[in-house]
Amino acid sequence: MTKQASETTTLPPWARRAVLSLLVGIAGLWYLRGVVSALRPLLMVLLVSLFLSFALEPAVNRLERRGMRRGPGTFLVLAIMVGALGGFGIQVGSLLAEQVTDFSENVPSYLAEIDSWLEDSFGIEHATADLRSEYDSGALAKRLSEVAEDLARFGTTVVNVLFNLFTVGLFTFYLVAEGPKLRRIICSFLPERHQRHVLEVWDLAIEKTGGYILSRSLLALASSLVHWAAFEAIGLPSSLALALWVGVMSQFVPVVGTYIAGALPLVIALLGDPTDALWVMAAVAAYQQVENYLLAPRITAHTMQLHVAVAFGAVIAGSAVLGVVGALLALPAAATIQSVIAAEAERHEVVEHLIAESSLRRGHGERPPSD
Repeated sequence: MTKQASETTTLPPWARRAVLSLLVGIAGLWYLRGVVSALRPLLMVLLVSLFLSFALEPAVNRLERRGMRRGPGTFLVLAIMVGALGGFGIQVGSLLAEQVTDFSENVPSYLAEIDSWLEDSFGIEHATADLRSEYDSGALAKRLSEVAEDLARFGTTVVNVLFNLFTVGLFTFYLVAEGPKLRRIICSFLPERHQRHVLEVWDLAIEKTGGYILSRSLLALASSLVHWAAFEAIGLPSSLALALWVGVMSQFVPVVGTYIAGALPLVIALLGDPTDALWVMAAVAAYQQVENYLLAPRITAHTMQLHVAVAFGAVIAGSAVLGVVGALLALPAAATIQSVIAAEAERHEVVEHLIAESSLRRGHGERPPSD
């Protein structure tokens, strides 16, 4: 009886092998998950480098056609990009540091004005007494001075971060400088029909990403110039730095960039004169309408045609997967995918009378005829 029971409970060999294979597969997937998690920073660097190489390659190709060798042309374009980002960081950092310092020095007058307004309007006396005592004791001034010092180092920090991202620059340099050789190596492993598809997708990615950077840069330049003139006319301090902030943030930060861009000059104007804040709001809103209806359609018509809903969904998906980096890369990636689908998918001619009949039935509330 015991021998018969043991024979019936013993698993057959194929079942043992299946269970063992399942356990090994689970362990392998778990290990692979750890490897991917450990390599995530490197994968992010490679992804950002690939995006930058797509963005910079059109400029390098243009320099190469004019006789400059590909290596020096890549270095020149990268140097210009780093210099522009560093200059932007220094300008904005200096502006923020200056404004925080001025605010710290004018805190007593601000508190006195708030007390006077509350007492005259609502009969509330000494509403800011606690803040005033904290300022007189030096605690508030110390905090504000620390913030000002941190902001003063903001521009230098941006430059240091750019140097610390040497790996990204190195990968980007070789992806651009050795771009034709890299494509030749990849295509050498593929049959001819696949080579054509890979090169088409690669060229589309370069075209869309380069077009995105070009269109955003032109719009940022136009926005900066217009807002610089407007802020100078209004009399805002550091009008050039504020204009650069508005131009860059409104164009390169997806979805919420316009609101972030307009918030800083509005706050600075409020600290000086509320009337100036109204003029700032009017200037930002007026230029936004001009850009949306006149400039942006003309500039982006031949570079990056992407529906608003698709762009919004792409930014949400990119930020959910890769955070800030994904949000920034989402638009050129979505434009490239859309172009690849449009080029490869089979299209059919639309039968217009069927569309008209369907619209007519919906208008009369009729159901479509069943087959």
